[in-house]
Amino acid sequence: MEYLLHILILIGIYTILSISLNLLVGYTGILSIAHAAFFGIGAYIAALMGLHFSTPFLLNLLLAVIGGAVIGMLVGIPALRIKDDYFVIATFAFQIIIYSILNNWVSLTKGPMGIPGISQPRILGLQIDSQLEFLVLVLILAAITFFISNRVVKSPFGRVLKAIREDEVLSESLGKNTSSFKVQVFMVSSGLAAIAGVIYAVYITYIDPTSFTIMESIFIVSIVIIGGAGNLKGSILGSAVLVALPELLRFVGLPNSIAANVRQMLYGALLVAFMLWRPRGFIGEYAFQEKSEK
Repeated sequence: MEYLLHILILIGIYTILSISLNLLVGYTGILSIAHAAFFGIGAYIAALMGLHFSTPFLLNLLLAVIGGAVIGMLVGIPALRIKDDYFVIATFAFQIIIYSILNNWVSLTKGPMGIPGISQPRILGLQIDSQLEFLVLVLILAAITFFISNRVVKSPFGRVLKAIREDEVLSESLGKNTSSFKVQVFMVSSGLAAIAGVIYAVYITYIDPTSFTIMESIFIVSIVIIGGAGNLKGSILGSAVLVALPELLRFVGLPNSIAANVRQMLYGALLVAFMLWRPRGFIGEYAFQEKSEK
């Protein structure tokens, strides 16, 4: 039972990450591979604030969201001036920079040793310390993330994002400041990703830079593409499939060292297969192939 609850909690965390990334990838047509960086920023803000200042969980959550959004703005303003492959390279560079900071700023982040002993949250006097309570908390935060993202994409703001995805030049010709819209959605996406970092930190009670690498960013992108870009429900489905499916390898009896490599091969094979034969994913409304063909 505890193992099942653990898997469900992880699915909830990756649902938050993939929904937030879907705002960029699926609805705006911007491919970013730096989402794990904002995941890590949220985790480290919450961990450091709780350990050094004993601030309450809800305040840490708010500060992490603000911190992720502000850093997203600082990165987005220069990076979003370039497009397509060059933007992907820029986000790749940012991901490497954040990982290097987390790994080398030992006086603040404790570097590769990580931060242990992160306190579990207390909300309105209720101590969250059981897996069932964490699952409820994750589901609430995932529902809030879905609600916010759904309101964004169904608003006039969201319609402009879709217009940018389909034809940015045409959107600009209609008087839309596409750079401003892209920076704003990048901020929203980054802030929501930080939520996942906070819940991950307080659930695991230990974080280190290895949880926020470029491979983690690629995994989150894979969830969005396989679940379905341009469909928030696809992010939920993709998270469930890619988090739960590799766990089945545990029942095959493979050694951990081999199973870890098989998981990476499985992720890669699924991503290649979907990009070749079903670029819209399971229930997606957008495929990057469509943009390249225009």
